[in-house]
Amino acid sequence: MTISIQDQPLRVAALYKFARLHGFEALRAPLAAFCCGRGIKGTLLLAREGINGTVAGSEADIAALIDHLQSIEGLAGLEVKYSSAAEMPFHRMKVRLKREIVTMGVEDIDPAASAGTYVAPADWNALISNADTVVIDTRNAYEVSIGTFKGAVDPATSSFREFPAWVEKHREELEGRKVAMFCTGGIRCEKATAYVKSLGFEDVFHLKGGILKYLEEVPAEESLWQGECFVFDERVSVSHGLAEGEAELCRACRHPLIAEDLLSPRYVAGISCQHCFDARSDEDRARYAERQRQVELAEARGDGPHIGG
Repeated sequence: MTISIQDQPLRVAALYKFARLHGFEALRAPLAAFCCGRGIKGTLLLAREGINGTVAGSEADIAALIDHLQSIEGLAGLEVKYSSAAEMPFHRMKVRLKREIVTMGVEDIDPAASAGTYVAPADWNALISNADTVVIDTRNAYEVSIGTFKGAVDPATSSFREFPAWVEKHREELEGRKVAMFCTGGIRCEKATAYVKSLGFEDVFHLKGGILKYLEEVPAEESLWQGECFVFDERVSVSHGLAEGEAELCRACRHPLIAEDLLSPRYVAGISCQHCFDARSDEDRARYAERQRQVELAEARGDGPHIGG
């Protein structure tokens, strides 16, 4: 469900920067006030290692926010990927303080100083088509399920915390090869490359700007991307040219669903899908059914979105 706030498309900015933000706690309240005062919604995460987040608003307001962020010491050169949305893809604005801006759980990893080699989208196809390259999708399994690069290895993780253990388990398979990693917007693979390099690997690469930048810049007819790219907002997914995708979201487990998933007898809108049916009880589904009923009533009354949906 989306929130319509204006007729013109909104600008969505996925941003991050690894930087030593001493005293980052003091940034929280001013940033929240800056965004809320301009009707910007989304989430920004602040930690000692930098900033990460996705926000949406008018083109002018998002431009003002990016200028403001880049004026903060350490955040010049912010990595930003822009896309658009016909309707507001977030319910509220949140600025949160975190231990890590992307949680790996490994101490003393500094992507700002030791990340792998950036590879521009225009050069990515050549790298991952090389037989000596192992291509690793650093996202979680539910994200990979609706799209990934041709030939990419799926570590089948449920959280980024599991990635270091996966690397250790498959370390021998990576020895002597080029290691190319990618993720949605670049932040996870940037931290992943720093971790892999800390293990002694040298030929480590990552896609600059992530999948989003690749889909924006590489024509569909030249693309090695297959499927859609999951995004963490109400658009659910995007495809080539960053057009909004066709995937939907299971409101019971938040797993993205493609067309064939919607045909499963276990799929009931707002209540269950084939990915969560066995993990939920009848009592759970009864609660979800009541929540879905409230969502549908709110829509019928024209009340706007029901936040629980």
